[in-house]
Amino acid sequence: MLDIQKIRQNPDEVKAALKKRLYDVDFTELLSWDQKRRSLIQESEELKAKKNKVSAEVPVLKKQGQDVSELLAEMKKISDRVKELDDELREVEEKINNFIAVLPNIPADDVVPGGKENNQVVRTFGEKPVFSFTPKNHVDLVTSLGLIDYERGVKIGGNGFWVYTGDGAILEWALLNYFIEEHIKDGYKFMLPPHILTYQCGFTAGQFPKFAEDVFKIETSVVDKRMQFILPTAETALINYHRDEILNEDELPKKYFAYTPCYRKEAGSYRAEERGMIRGHQFNKVEMFQYTLPEDSEKALDELVHKAEKLVQGLGLHHRVTKLAAQDCSASMGKTYDIEVWIPSMNDYKEVSSCSNAYEYQARRGNIRFRRKDSKKIEFVHTLNASGLATSRLLPAIVEQYQNEDGSVEIPEVLRKWIGKDRLYPLGK
Repeated sequence: MLDIQKIRQNPDEVKAALKKRLYDVDFTELLSWDQKRRSLIQESEELKAKKNKVSAEVPVLKKQGQDVSELLAEMKKISDRVKELDDELREVEEKINNFIAVLPNIPADDVVPGGKENNQVVRTFGEKPVFSFTPKNHVDLVTSLGLIDYERGVKIGGNGFWVYTGDGAILEWALLNYFIEEHIKDGYKFMLPPHILTYQCGFTAGQFPKFAEDVFKIETSVVDKRMQFILPTAETALINYHRDEILNEDELPKKYFAYTPCYRKEAGSYRAEERGMIRGHQFNKVEMFQYTLPEDSEKALDELVHKAEKLVQGLGLHHRVTKLAAQDCSASMGKTYDIEVWIPSMNDYKEVSSCSNAYEYQARRGNIRFRRKDSKKIEFVHTLNASGLATSRLLPAIVEQYQNEDGSVEIPEVLRKWIGKDRLYPLGK
């Protein structure tokens, strides 16, 4: 959530920053409400002070035998007016909060304006694989290897679902074990959060109210802001872990990671080239998350990018790191780097990790603060997240980049201790 004071003091500057996202906003109405809010507060405080003063005088005058009926009548008028002001204040504050709640985060200064056409490739790892034979796509490979059952996945869950079977399930779990082992080694705390979350969790993460229709809601008799939903990413849970708390400066940074399935509606039609596991309603992901001091968040973002990239490098997969342009960053994030893995059959790179700095945007929404050790000043923390990693595009990348002419697939060396073999063969071979 953006700071109303920043908008009040520099509306043109904030408007220009959001324009980098190709997001147009007019603050005229908001600033009018803000002015009215401050006037209402001032009048209410003056009346309350006057009421307190009169209240203190009444018993003294009574003791002196004076008539206080007029004072009591005046106090009644003051009380009625204060109630009117409180009602008006609630109404105008609701308008202000609703307006600010849907505003996206301000992009960092070094984030370029525009959409994905302005994304910048920062670096690449390895070379695109070259085959001396006609390579197969991942759908045909995982089917012939008996790793994924798409047909029965659709039968069970509908379009956008699949079933990991046999070595496919073992390979999937090996990936998760690999990620978990590396994060524990780096000093991150392992978390297993609930998969069903409250409305406030989505609001704090910045997904609600604007994107509330993009999640799977739990059908209950309760409506509106008391709704529950299935988490689209562990980030939505981890950002709420310290909601409404004041941390101590020396507690930061806090470094967490969590494993969860992710459940997403993925609104819109599936493109033909995104068949198989490239886009689905449920996939597994390990998510990294940090709460940091404001002055440390850029360094933390570099750490998260490095960690996510190192995991893909450990798998030996050709990939690139891309810095996203302002419009391509999610609404809550001020800066984002994507780690994108090469899918040969698609002749394209697909994101397997998105590493982002929300700065204080989410902390404001969740009222997550810290107290400075020396000055005792209370400030908002900065929050960051990164996939570490999502698996649904890694498995296609592995089978496509490591495939052999006979239809077999080499297993990346870092995974072999969990799988117990170094190569997967087509069924019947």
